[in-house]
Amino acid sequence: MCNACGNPAAPGHWTEAGAQQGGIRLRAMFHRISILKRVLKPYGFSVYADGVIPQIQLLCPGGARVMVDNLTELWAEVERRQGFPIDPLTTLSVA
Repeated sequence: MCNACGNPAAPGHWTEAGAQQGGIRLRAMFHRISILKRVLKPYGFSVYADGVIPQIQLLCPGGARVMVDNLTELWAEVERRQGFPIDPLTTLSVA
């Protein structure tokens, strides 16, 4: 359990495979966040994670912030708020 926020420790997502050690896991998470920022920018979204809490903050157009546990939840929330599905691979190649 996290001492700061009281949430149980995240069991890990498939995107974290091979990065189970503390420093490696944090570097991988920060790299993933930087890619997500580039992908979501054209849609007016951004993300934030500081490694202190297990969730990712999704910053939505209009100022709303949503906490998500993993990338699956992040994409679902972006698509729900956007109103249509987005293809992150297409967006990344354009961005």
